[in-house]
Amino acid sequence: MDSLLDQTALTDMAERLVAAARRAGADSCDSIATRGMSLSIEVREGQVEESERSEGDSVGLRVLVGRKQAVVSTSDIKADVDVLAQRAVAMARVAPEDKYAGLADPSQLAKIIPDLDLLDPVMPTVEQLEDMARAAEEAGRSVKGVTKSGGASASCGIGGMVLVTSTGFKQAYLGSQHGVSMQAIAGEGTGMERDYDYSSVIHASDLEAPDKIGRSAGERAVRRLNPRKVSTRKVPVVYDTRAAGSLIGHLSGAINGASIARGTSFLKDKLGEKILADGISIIDDPLRIRGLRSSPFDAEGIAGQVRKLVDDGRLATWILDCATARELGMTTTGHAHRGVSSTPSPGGSNMHMTPGKVSVEELISDIKEGLFITDLIGSGANIVTGDYSRGASGFWIEKGKLTYPVSEITIAGSLPAMFLALTPANDLVFKYGTNSPTVRIEGLTVAGV
Repeated sequence: MDSLLDQTALTDMAERLVAAARRAGADSCDSIATRGMSLSIEVREGQVEESERSEGDSVGLRVLVGRKQAVVSTSDIKADVDVLAQRAVAMARVAPEDKYAGLADPSQLAKIIPDLDLLDPVMPTVEQLEDMARAAEEAGRSVKGVTKSGGASASCGIGGMVLVTSTGFKQAYLGSQHGVSMQAIAGEGTGMERDYDYSSVIHASDLEAPDKIGRSAGERAVRRLNPRKVSTRKVPVVYDTRAAGSLIGHLSGAINGASIARGTSFLKDKLGEKILADGISIIDDPLRIRGLRSSPFDAEGIAGQVRKLVDDGRLATWILDCATARELGMTTTGHAHRGVSSTPSPGGSNMHMTPGKVSVEELISDIKEGLFITDLIGSGANIVTGDYSRGASGFWIEKGKLTYPVSEITIAGSLPAMFLALTPANDLVFKYGTNSPTVRIEGLTVAGV
C-alpha cells in the first residue's frame, strides 16, 4: 500500500520528460503522470459474481514548437524519455498551428497547494468489500415486494496526478474513493420494476451504511410497481434531488468554454444576463474538503477557487481553460481537465445549486396535477438550440400529493425557458459530484399515451 502512495517515480519520470523535450527542441512543454488503483466486488443472490482489481501508472508529454503542439503517452514509466520527447517534437513540427495553444502564464500558477483531505490511506480488504456488498444486497432483498437482486457492489480505489511544466511548476496530489451500491428488482414477469441507490465518498468513514443503501434501493423499486401512463398535457414538473443534478449538467455544458468558442451553445450571448430566477446561484467548488471532484490545482497548474457560475440568477462566467480563455479574450477560470494522451479542455468540478426557502412538501402543495420525476432516461438535451426531451418515470401529483407511479413518458421543453421557470426547494444535500435541491419547473410538456 505504501508504494501506491509514493509518487516519487512518477514525478521523476515527468521531470525527465520535460528536460528531454527541451533538449529535443520544444519551446515549452508539460508532463502529466497519473496513478490509479481500484478494487471492486460484485455479488448477486449472495454469491460473488465478479472480483476485479486494476493498478497502473501512465505518463503523457505535451510539447509546443511555436504554436504547434503534440502529445505522446506511455504506461511504461521506465521508457526512454529521449525517444518519447524526440517523437513528440517531430509530431509537433508537422502539426497544424493553433494560435491559442500554450502553457499557463507562470504568474497564474498555483503557489499554495491546500490540503483538501482527499486521501484515505486505509483501504478495505477483499473480504471487507464482500461483506459490504452482501450486506447491501441482503437488506435490499429483505424489503417486502423485492423479488430479485440486480446485484450489489462495493469498491475502493486510489488515484492521483503529477504535473510538471517547463515554466517551473511541479506538484502532485492523491485521492481515494469508496463506494457501495445495490440494484433491486420488484414484481414479477412483465410487471417487474427496478431501482437503485449508492454512496460514493472519499473517506470510508463517510460512507453510508450498506444496509441503508440496500433498503433504499429495495423501497425505491417497490414504489415503482404497477405504474400507469398519463395522457399528453402541459403541467408543472418536479425533479427529485437525484434527477435535478442533470439540469446543472446541461447548464455547465452550455457555458463550457469550448462550446462558447465554437458558438455552439444556446447561452453564447448570455454572459451577464439573467438565466435563472432571482436568488438562485450555481457554484463550482474544486476546493471542497473531501469533495468527490476536488483538486488543489487544475490540469494546467492553475489554483482552484470557488466560483459562482451563476450569481443571483445572472450568468457570471464561462468555464475556461487557458486555450479557450485566449480564444475568447478572457482569463482562465482554472477548469482545465486532461488525460495523459490529450490536450487540456475545460470542465467543471463540484457544482451545486443553492437551495431555496420552501420544503419539498410546500413546493408541490399547490400543484393540482403534475409530475414528480425520480428517474431520467437518455440524454436528449441539445446544447446548441436548447431543445430538451428526455424519457422519465416517477410519480403523478394530484392535489399537492404524490399518488401513483408513472412510467414510459417523455418530458419536453426549452432549456432557456426551463431555467427561468425553475424554483428550488430547501433540501440540498452534498451526496454526488453535482448536487441540487429538489426543483420545480413550470409548464413542461409531459407526453404519454
